[in-house]
Amino acid sequence: MNENFRPTPMANDISRRRLLGVSGALLASSSTLGCAHTRSSGPWQDVRGFGAVGNGTTDDTAALQSALDACAVGGGGTVFVPAGTYKIRPIRVGTRTTLHLDAGCKLLGSTTLADYPLEAAGSSGHESNRSGLVTFEGGEFVGLVGRGVIDGSARAFVKDSLSYPGKDHEGKYTRQGDAFMKVGPEGFPDGPFARTTDRPGNLVRFRKCRNVLISGVTIQNSPTWTTHLEECTDVLIEGVDINTREHALRIPNDDGIDLSRCRQVRIVGCNIETGDDCIAIFGSQDVAVSTCTLTCKSTGIRVGYNGGLIKNCTFDNLLIRSSHRGVSVFVRSSDDVENVSFSNIIIDTQHFTGRWWGKAEPIHVSALLWDPEAKTPGKIRNVRFHNITATGQAGILVYGTPDSVIEDITFSDIKLHIRKGPLQAEYGGNFDLRATRDKATAIFKHDIPALHCERVAGLSVTNLKVTWDRDLPDYFSSALAIEKCTDVQVTGFAGRQAQPTGAAIAVVESQDVVIRQSKAAEGTDVFVHAEGSTGGMAITDCDGSRAKRLVDPAGGTTLLHNNRVH
Repeated sequence: MNENFRPTPMANDISRRRLLGVSGALLASSSTLGCAHTRSSGPWQDVRGFGAVGNGTTDDTAALQSALDACAVGGGGTVFVPAGTYKIRPIRVGTRTTLHLDAGCKLLGSTTLADYPLEAAGSSGHESNRSGLVTFEGGEFVGLVGRGVIDGSARAFVKDSLSYPGKDHEGKYTRQGDAFMKVGPEGFPDGPFARTTDRPGNLVRFRKCRNVLISGVTIQNSPTWTTHLEECTDVLIEGVDINTREHALRIPNDDGIDLSRCRQVRIVGCNIETGDDCIAIFGSQDVAVSTCTLTCKSTGIRVGYNGGLIKNCTFDNLLIRSSHRGVSVFVRSSDDVENVSFSNIIIDTQHFTGRWWGKAEPIHVSALLWDPEAKTPGKIRNVRFHNITATGQAGILVYGTPDSVIEDITFSDIKLHIRKGPLQAEYGGNFDLRATRDKATAIFKHDIPALHCERVAGLSVTNLKVTWDRDLPDYFSSALAIEKCTDVQVTGFAGRQAQPTGAAIAVVESQDVVIRQSKAAEGTDVFVHAEGSTGGMAITDCDGSRAKRLVDPAGGTTLLHNNRVH
């Protein structure tokens, strides 16, 4: 794919006119209206008519806010911001109002912290009690559209030091011990920068809004979550570019899009390049994401953590590149995650220096408790992964716990290649389950299978193909590891173990496992290793002719039927 590719808006003209509240003729004449320098009382307000200069040095806040207020008084409309750089402090957009940023326009956030008023705790969703730059609150039929830019001046609110200290794990539990994540002479080249103790809130905020359109704009360089939607309904985000490219994706907590307790959200055709998660879902339902390109040093798509029930979400036709994790599904509180589908996705993952979460897993699913107010963890149920092509420097991880067994997980048509990387010795060979209550399970030493499934009830793996680079670190192990799982169906698997010896498929302390129509790749030592399993295991219609041994240990409760052997 062309590195300069940027998705273009795909707005529906009817819905756009509905949101803008203006006629098609008025839209067609926007360039003419943009030349007016007098105030108007109609549905179209040009900020220059309210005294905006756009020279990058004059404070244009009052002019923009006056134009927005004029729209609110008139019952709604469009505030038009023509080309130019407008230095602003926080502004608020009223109901039935669209903020239209023309091509060549930039709203540049103030670099003075005092310009961002203090608000109630948690007002900006992540470790900030200050106002964001652009806030839509309590409105309906609101929009942020155009080809202009909103810039949050993030670099003014982070430190030049190596990285924030990080206290969410202990090195003694890792494979590398005290050498894990050790700061070198050049610090952490991949970041993140150190956070200040106080910083502005989310760059763009929509709170309790209905019928929301965000289309075509670029939103960049946010000092914390970039675009936060909270308790919003009927949202369309299309053709938006969200990024911190100017700062090499090193700004901490600069998530691209965060949804908190939202309903009926569509995210289409966006390009997101951030240090932290590209898209994060908290307590939201009926969310559809498609045709996006995502790049980050944390997770491309993050579903769950806390914040309420997540249900009925689909993620389709995505490109996730050069990320620490591809997609992740989390339970860390008493809230459930259910009915989530990931399909038609290309994923590339790698290790990065610094304290970003993730260890190069293309897919991560885990359920354990962190929320200090929760007594028991929620459940992850009914999650589907279909037609995924993944290349990564670590494997896929599915990790349930005794208190939260993961239920009904399906992998189908998965091509997974594990490749070498320059940071595997320093960072690899560990599971990363942050955040947890027990630091022994935050980042800890563990062999790395291509697909590791632990404590899953109802696991289906169909048409999984695993390949490996040569000479990988010795902590890489089986192609498929099934541990403490029940009701397992493996069909159409093809692959071998990473090292010269070991098992292509390792089944440990699991029940009711069926492996059928699967094939050992050239170089397989043991095709299936069974250890401590109860309730029976069947291997049927498999081709183990390239394996030295079909099953180890032989006998026991394993049923063999119609298999080809060496």
